[in-house]
Formats: sequence, C-alpha cells, structure tokens
Amino acid sequence: MNRFLEILICLTLGVLTLPFFLIGCVIVFFSVGTPLMFSQIRSGQNGHDFQLFKLRSMKETRDPEGKLLPDSARQTRATAIIRRLRIDELPQLVLVLQNKMALVGPRPLLPATIKDFGSAGQYRCSVRPGLTGWAQVSGNTNLSDTEKLQLDLWYVAHRSLGLDLRILGETLGVAVRGERRRTDRIATANEWLKDHKFKNFNLQEIPA
Repeated sequence: MNRFLEILICLTLGVLTLPFFLIGCVIVFFSVGTPLMFSQIRSGQNGHDFQLFKLRSMKETRDPEGKLLPDSARQTRATAIIRRLRIDELPQLVLVLQNKMALVGPRPLLPATIKDFGSAGQYRCSVRPGLTGWAQVSGNTNLSDTEKLQLDLWYVAHRSLGLDLRILGETLGVAVRGERRRTDRIATANEWLKDHKFKNFNLQEIPA
C-alpha cells in the first residue's frame, strides 16, 4: 500500500470511528477509571523503538503476591467488547499518520520478544508494524506465538496492495463475527517457511 493511499484511508477511518472512540473513552472512564490510555515501548521497523498507545481496557488488579491477574480477570464486560471491536486500538491511527506504524503489518511487539525471535524477528521488523495483520485475521488469540510468527513472516514476503485491502476487510469481519482459527493459512505459512530460506529458523526455540 503506497503512503498516499494509507494516509487517505487512515484519515477516513479516523473521521468515521471518532464517535466510537469517544464512546470508548466514556466506557473506560466508568469501567476501569483513569488514566484512559495505556502506553508501552514496542519495537518498530528495523528495530527502532516507539511508544504505542491504546485505550486502557484492564484494571491493575493484582494477587496477594503483587502479580497482575490474568487479562480475563482484569477486564470488564464493557471493555471486553471494546477489545473485540478493536476500539482500543484506534489511537494508533495517529501513529500511522506519523509513519511509525502501518495500517497493515505484523503487530508491534516488545523489543525483548523481537530479540528472542532472532533472525526471524529481524526479518519481521523489516516492515512497519501494523494496526492489524495477517495473524490477527487468521486466529489471533487462538494462535500460538510460533504460529503468529509464521503468519507474520509469510505476510512480509507476500505483502501487496490486494492483500492489505483484504486484511482490512477481514478485520471488520473479525470484529463483528469474532476470531476463527485458520488452519489452512497456518499450514500454507508453515510449508512456505520450510521451502525457503526461513527453513533455517529454529521456530521450536521461540518462547511460548
């Protein structure tokens, strides 16, 4: 996707989704309180770190030992809906306009995670991280970290305008119908990895 088209789509999405974002802010305020935004350092293109922002959808509830409780125990019914509809990700449209992210690409991960991926992580970061990606429309939370990485590597090698537009369209479908594990896409990515230079990546060593 060329930069002009990306900016045009980004601005259009920003205008269309602004009412939903404002509603999301109200829900977050009354559900989990302030601050409204969650921020964290993530790894961007070519390993350049940046600050990622999103609507906060979970409380800071901890167990007696001070450890955060699982995500499911820290989110409310309302914020769970926000996450499913991807409303919490809307602030990242600003990062797309700043060219720190793309509309479509591998989701931005922690620098430590990218480092653990080794050469696979470097190749994954050869493009800008995306607001949504191939792994996100192919199962997302129903996938293992290895499967997500396989799908991300396949995307980086096969990315095109047509594929990006397809992913954007499918993202809307996932938000409405929910996530569905695409075993066919996982198998395709796995076979492609075996047949190309990525056969040297030891995906079994990637932390779960």
